[in-house]
Formats: sequence, structure tokens, C-alpha cells
Amino acid sequence: MNKLPAHKLSLSVQYASSAPNLPTRVQLRRWVKHALQRDVCMTLRIVDEAEGRGLNKKYRNKDYATNVLTFVYDRADVYCGDVVVCAPVAEQEAAAQHKDLLAHYAHLTIHATLHLQGYDHEIDTDATEMEALETALMLKLRYSDPYQAISTKNGRNRK
Repeated sequence: MNKLPAHKLSLSVQYASSAPNLPTRVQLRRWVKHALQRDVCMTLRIVDEAEGRGLNKKYRNKDYATNVLTFVYDRADVYCGDVVVCAPVAEQEAAAQHKDLLAHYAHLTIHATLHLQGYDHEIDTDATEMEALETALMLKLRYSDPYQAISTKNGRNRK
């Protein structure tokens, strides 16, 4: 049986947070590699609240820190971009949702990696497709379904 060649990954990890229990470079690389469907060049930066808030305000005009931001840069040969994960927000969400912190980091990393490759969740059908792929990848990594315990008023599972 011939194995398909793996997609190429260039990953730079930056730690700009003093939060405890951050994922290691090895863990982050593993999670990103599981979500690869194309060649990717990315920088993944883990930040504290002030930097996360500043970036969200500057680039999305929203004055609060959010869990993850993905910045995609156009290149013809490879998908490139920056991912910013805000550690305090990730910790707060994991605690509020009764999730394992590393599992939540894995989900945020996969989610952002898919965004970098063109996935989106603005339209319900796209959200359904993206969530199904995220869930499959999380299960493959032996984590639970990240949308299982969270439901909205209309019954759809959402982050």
C-alpha cells in the first residue's frame, strides 16, 4: 500500500505568556500536523490578555481578548499565516466548559490551522463541515468531541 506524502509544515512557536501549563512545542506541532490538508507555513504565538486584547482591538475592532486569532497571508505555493492563542482566555474557557486544558488548546490549535487553510464558520453549512472535521481530528488524537457539551438555544453545538 502506497502512503501519500505528508504535507510540509514550517512552524515557529513563540511563547509570550507567563501562564502555567502551556502546551509544549512538540504538542503544538503534533496538533497542527493532524489538521494539515495542504503545505503550511505558520507562526503560532501564545500570548497573555493584554497582547490578545490589543491585537483583537487593532485587527477586529473588538476591545477584548479572544481565544484565538488567525491571520492568513496570500501565497500561491503554500498557505501562510500567524495564529495567536490567548492563554488566559483558553484557561477561562476550559474551566467554564469543564474541559481538560490541553484538550482545549488542541482544539483551538486545530481550529486555527483549519482557518489558515481556508475553512470558515460564518455560514451554518460551513460551520457544520468545519465542526465535523475538528471533531474527527480531536477524536483521532484521542480527545473528546469539543462540541459535545456545549449547546445553544436552537440545539446546534457551538464553541
